[in-house]
Amino acid sequence: MTADSMLIPQPLKAGDRIAIVCPASTVADEHLDGAAEALRRLGFEPVMAPHAKGPHDGSYSAAAEERIADFVAAYTSDARALLCGRGGYGCVHLLGSIDREMLRRDPKWVIGFSDVSALHALSQHAGVASLHASMARHLATRPDSHEVTRLMTDILTGQRSEMEYTVPADPRNISGRAHGRLRGGNLAVLNGLASTPYDMLLLPDTILFIEDVAEPVYKVERVLHRLYMAGCFTPAAPGALRGLVVGRFTLYEPNRDFGSMEDMISFWLHRWKVNIPVAFGFDIGHVERNLPVVEGASATLDVTSDGVSLSFAIKK
Repeated sequence: MTADSMLIPQPLKAGDRIAIVCPASTVADEHLDGAAEALRRLGFEPVMAPHAKGPHDGSYSAAAEERIADFVAAYTSDARALLCGRGGYGCVHLLGSIDREMLRRDPKWVIGFSDVSALHALSQHAGVASLHASMARHLATRPDSHEVTRLMTDILTGQRSEMEYTVPADPRNISGRAHGRLRGGNLAVLNGLASTPYDMLLLPDTILFIEDVAEPVYKVERVLHRLYMAGCFTPAAPGALRGLVVGRFTLYEPNRDFGSMEDMISFWLHRWKVNIPVAFGFDIGHVERNLPVVEGASATLDVTSDGVSLSFAIKK
């Protein structure tokens, strides 16, 4: 897969089917049913995967074989997108059983975040764009007019050929301008795929975005050091990043070394004299305003003393 071979799924039209699949942890029935109702109100036809509601297999929405079967059946059906019910844990069970050529034959939007980052990593290695965005619980519990829902719908339906998000300047930022492919997701999940055929950081020209939930500061610091030692912040290294977008890190406690996750990340990046553009303060992650971004999109990150702009094209 080359940087120029990224396939963008076709825009959805009114009446198109969206399959609701649960590739990881169990999902409350009311969230699945509420998401289906929301998709219907938005003009789509929801299709519930056979095992979305179980039978549950411990903490998983269904047995691994059933989750795999649901994903493959949905992807090879006439549905134009797959909405994941939630993250949690379990998407890694699917990776070795999903044919990359199947993903490329008829590219469809795979929608989700958190543990779904594993499926985004698979899609990136297949050369297919996907949508890092909120899932069933958001659609079920938030109004259709919610900013995140409107942005997701705009991307899915091709209402915009380009998106741009701006955030205020942050004293921890590192100024610069970068062009590349926008990739990333949950840091713990991506780190768990290191040195595997699904390692997203093996792909060239990456502007990486990261987020996480309930991870102690020292564990994220450990991952950051691995990225540094792997050459991600060294311009001449094979896996060098073009830029870094720091999303939201939630549900953790400061430790004796750092008052916040962002302070820890900033400390080490500046100590290592990192000179790629780095932007803090993006609403990407386990937050109410989880901005949807297209994995694999051609993007520009512009970090200045006046503020930050992240723009990406929703086209090849």
